Amino acid sequence: MAPTARRAPSKAARSAIPQLSWRTPQPAPIVLVSGPEDVCAERAIAGVRDYLRAEDPSLEVSDLRADDYSAGSLLAMTSPSLFGEPRLVRVTGVEKCSDAFLAEALSYLAAPQEGATVVLRHTGATVRGKKLLDAIRAGEGGGVEVPCPAIKRESDRYDFAAGEFQAAKKRIAPAALRALVSAFADDVTELAAACQQLIADVPGDITEQIVERYYGGRVETSAFTVADTAIAGRYGEALISLRHALASGADPVPLVAAIALKLRTMARVAGHRESAAALAGRLGLKDWQVDRARRDLTGWNETSLGMAIQAAARADAEVKGASRDPVFALERLVTVIATRAPYGA
Repeated sequence: MAPTARRAPSKAARSAIPQLSWRTPQPAPIVLVSGPEDVCAERAIAGVRDYLRAEDPSLEVSDLRADDYSAGSLLAMTSPSLFGEPRLVRVTGVEKCSDAFLAEALSYLAAPQEGATVVLRHTGATVRGKKLLDAIRAGEGGGVEVPCPAIKRESDRYDFAAGEFQAAKKRIAPAALRALVSAFADDVTELAAACQQLIADVPGDITEQIVERYYGGRVETSAFTVADTAIAGRYGEALISLRHALASGADPVPLVAAIALKLRTMARVAGHRESAAALAGRLGLKDWQVDRARRDLTGWNETSLGMAIQAAARADAEVKGASRDPVFALERLVTVIATRAPYGA
């Protein structure tokens, strides 16, 4: 049951074991699911379970908490039963593991039980359990690792959502995908659920109109809608979008962050004449991000863009505590951007 996997170059220096995608995990005596992104980790763990259950429906599944561990539990759960069913043991909280679990897990690596798969979930939140991680990554126990890095950047969320539809062999229009990602810019779990809902509910291709029908309220009040309308110079529409967003519970901090992100992307793209694909590759962006930034730059010049970026930096400080009225600071930022007026005007 040895998995075949391409080793990830970024991990090669510190890991001697295969690195598997969370979308296509495979079982091994030890499966280390590492990193902070819970939605990906849950998929990976479920994928290992489904893989094993497809091989043998009699799979015996057990759960352990490494932070509330009773001595001897790991060995008891992995030991062969009377009928020899395969065993899957899912261990959570390894980043908070007790001394007893750490000692027994290290001993287990020296002699994993035949027919048992142990999945260890470590969020990376602390260095607790580092000795265990180092041993696994050095190859002890015949393990594999499934990295689940944080999905924070817009491009990461876009890739995540695109992967959801690709995995389901479902087509979604680029504009629809962008609208969907913008609507759930602050919650990957909700984004994943929205993707799965569209995959399950929509029989054909997914268009922008379908996304708006399902999630129009969120799209209309998303941070990126506020940013788009302000950058396009549609002052009245930008203020209405902003007030809708705030009324629906949006936090000023991510709203400012969304505006600042778009302004920075515009600044990075401004003045470059190379193709979108070449520039995207050099700047670490997606082709569509370069195309969008170039469209956003219409009506802007170096002076007005620099002024807007400075205003965004000041507003960022104000919504994080430098001002007693973060909503006013945000409204003033939208005014500066939409009207191209100096910050103090």
